[in-house]
Amino acid sequence: MRMGSFGEELRMERLNRGIALEKITEVTKISQRHLVALEENEFRVLPGGILNKGIVRGYVNVLGLDEMDWISRFQRAYVASGQLLDDDRNWIEFAANVGRARVRPRDAATERLKWAGALLLLLAVAFAMFFAVRYYGFRSGWWPTVVPGREMVNARIIHGTGIWLPNTGSNLLRSVTK
Repeated sequence: MRMGSFGEELRMERLNRGIALEKITEVTKISQRHLVALEENEFRVLPGGILNKGIVRGYVNVLGLDEMDWISRFQRAYVASGQLLDDDRNWIEFAANVGRARVRPRDAATERLKWAGALLLLLAVAFAMFFAVRYYGFRSGWWPTVVPGREMVNARIIHGTGIWLPNTGSNLLRSVTK
């Protein structure tokens, strides 16, 4: 069975769904003159450029058809019709390139996940470095002098352990140092 032209197929889809052209015009605000031109394959009547693609998109969305499939069918029919203007050829080429260059939502989510993982790794490394410097700073005795608000005036460092205690004169300090 031979398939009809783009316009005939589009018209048959509309009639099978029982949708009037007036309803499509009401919903999409597309001129009925352009909708009729689309169904009759009179592509020169259409405004041209990227607007043609928008007209097809609006029409098929009202019918509940697959947008990408019908736009590509329209573009093939438009090119095959011989009514294609040079400007429209450039727009069709441009639209095809934009479609290829667009980042898919799944790719964008994967990219965000990669960045989030890298950020978490960076935070973990920074956290580990902080505690490593702090540990070795206490071991060598210089950390308490770096931290603001910690006075070393009345403090004693227990040699060899990196522990410092305030000099209170208690027996605890004497028992630890002996």
